[in-house]
Amino acid sequence: MTRTWTFGELEISDARERLDVDVIHGYLTRSYWAEGIPREVVERSLEHSLGFGAYLGARQVGFARVVTDRATFAWLCDVFVLEEARGRGVSKRLMECVVAHPDLQGLRRFSLATRDAQELYRRYGFEPIGDPTRYLEILKRELYAR
Repeated sequence: MTRTWTFGELEISDARERLDVDVIHGYLTRSYWAEGIPREVVERSLEHSLGFGAYLGARQVGFARVVTDRATFAWLCDVFVLEEARGRGVSKRLMECVVAHPDLQGLRRFSLATRDAQELYRRYGFEPIGDPTRYLEILKRELYAR
């Protein structure tokens, strides 16, 4: 079951078929966190995640992706708003819909990583990791540069 939220001219939807892969890949490939990501990887990530598109009219202007088991854990990632749509509250509405989504309620842990948007995420309950010594990762920074 897909959901759509309407805020005046802005729509937020979790309908996978509405996602514009060209817009998503175009932004991610120049982002600091996924620079150079192949289109095939973006497509595969969309198939296995809960995606949220932000639309002004028929044009997708924002995106957020949640990797989740829909029971205990979620990871928010790939959040962006296109430059021409910034300053219009799109990121706030997008986050409102993400944290309110029925499939993301009752999770024990909902995580994310950001270099520059901590204040946005704090508004929705995200806090710095309490004990960073418990978190480990494998990070392949140059993976998409090959």
